[in-house]
Amino acid sequence: MLNKIELTKTVPQERWGEFFDQFSDGNRGRHISIEIMNSEGAEELIQNAPLMAIIYDRPGKGNDLVIETGKDEVTYAHTVDAPTEVLTGQSESGRMLAVWISDASGTKTLVKLQAVEP
Repeated sequence: MLNKIELTKTVPQERWGEFFDQFSDGNRGRHISIEIMNSEGAEELIQNAPLMAIIYDRPGKGNDLVIETGKDEVTYAHTVDAPTEVLTGQSESGRMLAVWISDASGTKTLVKLQAVEP
């Protein structure tokens, strides 16, 4: 699935808080899927769920990133401990398609956003 989305932009770690705040505001309610990949293989954790927020707590404050889904309340949350890299994939028009998060253990988390109807 990843080969359909070109991950082209690295988000510098010092901008993660601001990036995920803006990302959450701009994509709240947009349906996502979350997939993790590690040495044991790939696993889809959730699909077609509305994004509520992605919250980053910097080192010293938790050093994790939480992806929350739900409409009026959180119905599912996935935590990425000790994230090390954030990449984004966008459409030709600049619309966000995916966020790829690597963590210190080598696990990769892929958040794919469903296309928005024009």
